[in-house]
Amino acid sequence: MSGGADPGAPGTSGRVVELIAPPSASALYGRAITGSARAAVGRRSSVRAEDLPRTRLALRGVTADAGHLTDYQHLLGESADDVLPAGFVHVLAFPVATALLVRPEFPLPLLGMVHVANRVEQRRALRLGETLDVEVHVRDLTAHRAGVTVDVVAEVSVDGAVAWEGVSTYLAKGVRLAGAERPSGDRPAFVAPVPTGQWRFGAGEGRAYAAVSGDRNPIHTNRLAAKAFGFPRTIAHGMDTAARALAAVGPARGDAYRWEVEFAKPVLLPSTVAVRVAPEADGFAYAVWNAKKGTPHLTGSVTPLS
Repeated sequence: MSGGADPGAPGTSGRVVELIAPPSASALYGRAITGSARAAVGRRSSVRAEDLPRTRLALRGVTADAGHLTDYQHLLGESADDVLPAGFVHVLAFPVATALLVRPEFPLPLLGMVHVANRVEQRRALRLGETLDVEVHVRDLTAHRAGVTVDVVAEVSVDGAVAWEGVSTYLAKGVRLAGAERPSGDRPAFVAPVPTGQWRFGAGEGRAYAAVSGDRNPIHTNRLAAKAFGFPRTIAHGMDTAARALAAVGPARGDAYRWEVEFAKPVLLPSTVAVRVAPEADGFAYAVWNAKKGTPHLTGSVTPLS
């Protein structure tokens, strides 16, 4: 069922397509595989800004399951209470976001896209038992030195007020944005800080996080699939690692905060990584890196919202 404005009308945000039930993860990845195979056959070397669909996908009446929340808390190291961590809210919104990315009008293949950054505003505490409305759209096709990036924006509301907003930035490698020059330059040099700890990821970490997140991308769960995408073995989910850093900040983050992360080299499984989570003047900063090579896996921050 759909409603809202005509997607082609100027000055509108596009039509809203209402989902009647949470999308099935297995069905979504089946569609992703089919769509990516179709895209490989008729692979486009460039996209235009106007190719980005204006459709907004919505799922109303979402409620968190207590058992699901507990499993997430145990895996990621979150406190056992009824407050939904920002990373868990991302998990609740993820199926809706994926359903939007596998729609035929989305111009980039889902499989093979790389998650390069995430920015979340947790505007107030969300609690177990609250009824949530999730709405997702895409924006900002942008030229990148390795291809194009796109932002996937998820909003989670209670009684019509947005309480959580997440912006996930994905990179489609090898695709050019028509009419735009690719920016040059590399990431700023990473200097490994003094670690505050280390984390051990077992070979089954990808499957464990897939079970609580619904993100069953095979690069995280299947060695052959990971090799097909250029990885020597399976890799950890970026949001798994980022959510562990958020959990390490703990109650000091407060009820309203901004949580940001930039992803660099993936964490190969199994691995032991160096970690620093430490207070700064305006909140907390964190980093995860390969202690032997000194290469970063991710950097980020957690800062209170004023």
